[in-house]
Amino acid sequence: MVSRREGSAHVIASVERIESQILLIRGQRVLLDADLAKLYGVPTKVLNQAVKRNTERFPVDFAFRLTLKEAEIMRSQFVTASKRNVRYRPYAFTEHGTIMAANVLNSCRAVEASVYVVRAFVRLRQVVAEHKELVHTLAELERRVGAHDAAIRELVGVIRRLAAPPPTPPRPRIGFHGTGM
Repeated sequence: MVSRREGSAHVIASVERIESQILLIRGQRVLLDADLAKLYGVPTKVLNQAVKRNTERFPVDFAFRLTLKEAEIMRSQFVTASKRNVRYRPYAFTEHGTIMAANVLNSCRAVEASVYVVRAFVRLRQVVAEHKELVHTLAELERRVGAHDAAIRELVGVIRRLAAPPPTPPRPRIGFHGTGM
């Protein structure tokens, strides 16, 4: 699953696969316990037991349990979620929580896989940062073009006024004007 060959297509594929499992819950990017356990090569039950035995290592900004409502919404949105055991609310692990989980599991595979999990979180942060820069750049461009549009409209108006023939005053009529009889 996760190889030690740095820079290979296999590593990139693994990071991309992990990225696809990262969800946005409560405004935080998280991995669910079942997905993280699979990456670390342990049953979900073993991961959750390790978390329960080490609660002091998992403050709410590292890991939290989904509410019943969140769990139901998650199950209704994801086809694969129906395979989960519906009796238990899943844990959601933030980037820091995934690292801590690798530490409490203390297995070589968990430590190795945690590197790829962190890389996936970092890549997502970079994408978000690039998106923010793009939004800022577009807003600046829109502001500039908006100011230029008014100047361009004014210039076109001046050119039209100059190109239009000047209004001529009415000329006196030439010829015989009868005064009616």
